[in-house]
Amino acid sequence: MVFWLAGAVGLAIAYLLGSTPTGYLAGKLLKGIDIREHGSKSTGATNVLRTLGKWPALAVLLVDVLKGVGAVIFARWFYPWFSTVSSTTPPTALDLQSSAPWAVCLAGLPVLLGHGRSVWVNFTGGKSVATGLGVLLAMSWPVGLGAVMVFGVALAISRIVSLSSMLAALTAIALVCGLEQPLPYRLLVIAGGIYVIARHRANIRRLLSGTEPRLGKVA
Repeated sequence: MVFWLAGAVGLAIAYLLGSTPTGYLAGKLLKGIDIREHGSKSTGATNVLRTLGKWPALAVLLVDVLKGVGAVIFARWFYPWFSTVSSTTPPTALDLQSSAPWAVCLAGLPVLLGHGRSVWVNFTGGKSVATGLGVLLAMSWPVGLGAVMVFGVALAISRIVSLSSMLAALTAIALVCGLEQPLPYRLLVIAGGIYVIARHRANIRRLLSGTEPRLGKVA
């Protein structure tokens, strides 16, 4: 019961953390515009780059990554703390070790959903790539680093952010299944990877038709 209560609180906090509309706020603060009305209509860092420029995009990217990192760090701290203060019998180290990955899983999914479907901007948002990277790096840095490397190589070759992002998501799924990772981590990365790819449906259609813009061109 304690775990599920803590999980429900963690879900809500992770979602609200992810739903912070960084790109939207950057557009409003820097140019007084709704970034959802420009470029690809996304609030993610790529559309910020096309609409506002390099430095705002870098700031948005960093904050979005930190949202994912923050959700994982919070989950790893919050569940052991909640278990300790809400139970007369302190949990054993074995209990905490086996439950912590599930707490990370419960935080990782809503932070992705919050970024893509923010309650503050009528359930719109970005593609959850940067936030997903933050989750990966905080959860399992080898998986996150592998995804970053594939993204960088693919972007250098194709100059297409959407294609690079989807290849990175597939790489993360392959790595988390190939390396020794807890089952909750595998479930989280598989579900998160599928979610990120699903958020790129319009990009996939443009890729197939040969109309997907390359980096540096207008969407």
